[in-house]
Amino acid sequence: MSAKDLLFEIGTEEIPARFMPKVLADLSSYTEEELASAHIDHSNVKAECTPRRLVLTVSDLSDSQKDSVELSKGPLKAQAFDQEGSPTKAAKGFARSRGVDVSDLKVQEINGTEYVVAEKREKGQSTELVLPHILDKILKKLSFPKSMYWADPTVRFARPVRWIMALYGESLINVEFGKVKSGYCTRGHRFMGSGSILIKDPSEYKKAMKDNFVITDPEERKSMILGGIAEVEKELGARVEVDPALLEENVHLNEYPVVFYGSFDKDFLEIPEEVLVLSMAKNQRYFPVRNKDGKLMANFVGVSNNKAKDMRIVREGNERVLRARLYDAAFFWKEDLQKSLDDLANELRSVTYQEQLGSVYDKVQRTKALALWLTDELSLGSKRAVVERAAVLAKADLVTSMVYEFADVQGVMGREYAKKAGESKEVALALYEQYLPRFAGDSIPSGLAGALIGLADRADTLAAIYKIGLEPTSSQDPYGLRRAARCINEIIWGLPLDIDLNKLIEKSASAFDMDRDMMDRIKAFVRLRLQVQLREKGFRHEVVELVLQTISNRPLQAFRMAETLQKRSDEVCFADLITAAVRVKNLLNKSGSTPGDVDLSKLFESSEKELYETLLLLEGEARVSVDKFDWEKLASVLSELAPVIAKFFNDVLVMDEDISLRNNRLALLKKCQNFFLLVGDFSLLK
Repeated sequence: MSAKDLLFEIGTEEIPARFMPKVLADLSSYTEEELASAHIDHSNVKAECTPRRLVLTVSDLSDSQKDSVELSKGPLKAQAFDQEGSPTKAAKGFARSRGVDVSDLKVQEINGTEYVVAEKREKGQSTELVLPHILDKILKKLSFPKSMYWADPTVRFARPVRWIMALYGESLINVEFGKVKSGYCTRGHRFMGSGSILIKDPSEYKKAMKDNFVITDPEERKSMILGGIAEVEKELGARVEVDPALLEENVHLNEYPVVFYGSFDKDFLEIPEEVLVLSMAKNQRYFPVRNKDGKLMANFVGVSNNKAKDMRIVREGNERVLRARLYDAAFFWKEDLQKSLDDLANELRSVTYQEQLGSVYDKVQRTKALALWLTDELSLGSKRAVVERAAVLAKADLVTSMVYEFADVQGVMGREYAKKAGESKEVALALYEQYLPRFAGDSIPSGLAGALIGLADRADTLAAIYKIGLEPTSSQDPYGLRRAARCINEIIWGLPLDIDLNKLIEKSASAFDMDRDMMDRIKAFVRLRLQVQLREKGFRHEVVELVLQTISNRPLQAFRMAETLQKRSDEVCFADLITAAVRVKNLLNKSGSTPGDVDLSKLFESSEKELYETLLLLEGEARVSVDKFDWEKLASVLSELAPVIAKFFNDVLVMDEDISLRNNRLALLKKCQNFFLLVGDFSLLK
């Protein structure tokens, strides 16, 4: 067989950058699946893209499918042939249904039984013949977060398809999609390239694209951007802040990226830098620039999709656009400073939180009460005044012009306006840190006030949304309750804070006159989040299950207990103890009876006397360790029991023929099991 390369390009209007990573992965995987299903050998599959095209290349694609053999199982041999070996009606009917002659049927043993089987061989078709069907299937399998109709009401795609090129070697593969038929022509860069470029063979494609200012490989475009940024850093003697997500977006926004830098008036640096960075990054896709000390400079770095003869024109145009945005931000900053934070907080009375739950002001009052309760619960009286003041102002910035225009800076603006208003550093910090963490891997609050308000706010949200019947489902969580529960645990672990979540949930629920059943559902929901997060932290499934049996209501202690158990469970004595716990459980289950109290007069063997005395001695220590959450001490106490219980099982026959001895020893094992249950079902660790 000979092999040739396949080139398949779908030319479109500009596809949103955020669609690209998934569609590239899908294009590659769907191609592999379809070629495997069609039995066509090949070497490398590569999917590439620019904003205006998806490009698929397959190297060394065989010129035909492999021949296939299809085996079909028929009736039993005894039913297919009579005593003389002649085919029966069953055999003839089976052969006819499979399109083979009855003489071609074979006997094959399957799982110890003989059946007749039909073997149907099919010669592979030419790759050129099957490729149109394969490429059509791949195209139709591609999906996007949003898609649209254009010329053909039966076809949807991310953006209208304008051209298709499909070449197998020098041969054109006929594909039609959305009333666009494939051809030999592609198109260059929208502004700098040719409108139509003839490609006769896939080997010509890359050079033709580069000659027409199209770089189809996203990794190559990324290298061009990073190289350009490095040159700017060298020229400015500064550091460009490269956010990976923003870099990825720029990669998929440009067919031929050209890096440039510009500047803005230094007076704008008086605006909080988060607003400046947001204006640059989110609105204009610019990278901010910092000096060697990490301070924001009055410069930005952009990526243009146009290599202009005079890049000064590009720079000045972008500077004008950014300047207009920064003028707006400066205006909002000055306008917002005209109002006091207390006045802004009062304006929240007219802002609806949720139709059934009243205003944002109402939520603030509930959050404040809950935050103050937490402060008292944790004996943090010295922080009470800061927590109360910060809680009152917590959402004041939501009614500012700046947050209305730039929603992502809520909390940031609260902090900055509080600083300007002369509030304490702790209050200002809390107004920002109440929102932390905002996403997985984000920072945890560094101050107690922000942490307590953040916990209270999220606990109130859980109770409020459950109260109105909008608890999360498997497919929907419109109020982000999973994220809220996750953040509660992350805050507790990060500071750390030893909080009883059951009490917190009950306190937050009390504001809504909630029944016990609904409170229990919230507790179960939060417990499930804790379980998931502990597993994500690397704790083994059985360790997490045991911990949650013991202390699911205190995330901090659950984490510490899991840490201790996972570390100690690999020790030899602990492994022996786990084996003993399993044996105790199995013997008690097997006995089928409920043992009574241990009769000391029937403890004849020294090993059983030693086990009983050790249990009496260690039980008190274990209870104290659990009550004090001293997990290391508890592990040490458990370890002391290991050799004693091992000796017991070596020396004593529990299921003795003497029923009274057997029952007394089962009673001793029941005492052992109760001891283990101070920790939970210890046998889970097996």
